[in-house]
Amino acid sequence: QVQLVESGGGLVQPGGSLRLSCVASGRTFSTSLMAWFRQAPGQEREFVSAITWRFGVTSYSDSVKGRFTISRDNAKNTVALQMNSLKPEDTGVYYCAAASAGRVLGSKRDDYDYWGQGTQVTVSS
Repeated sequence: QVQLVESGGGLVQPGGSLRLSCVASGRTFSTSLMAWFRQAPGQEREFVSAITWRFGVTSYSDSVKGRFTISRDNAKNTVALQMNSLKPEDTGVYYCAAASAGRVLGSKRDDYDYWGQGTQVTVSS
């Protein structure tokens, strides 16, 4: 099993920045990539960004491209999401996810096997 714990959410004004972190523990060697999803009230959970552990290949949704940056620290089993130029529509619960070895970069919920509990991000003035 793999456990994921997110941190770093909070309230920020439009145009501001936040940095989310996700620490993976357990059988982390069995995972190939990590991702961030988000879910706004009354909406489906949507893909935000993903990164592979081995080569650091990244993927972003069009809505965050150029504003968000995903990174990983293999030694600490940590993935971070730096969010800049935040907008009210970025509000939601942000979830960290991990995919088992052999998976390829994907943007669907079914592409990932493990999930964290989520951290709330609110962008409001």
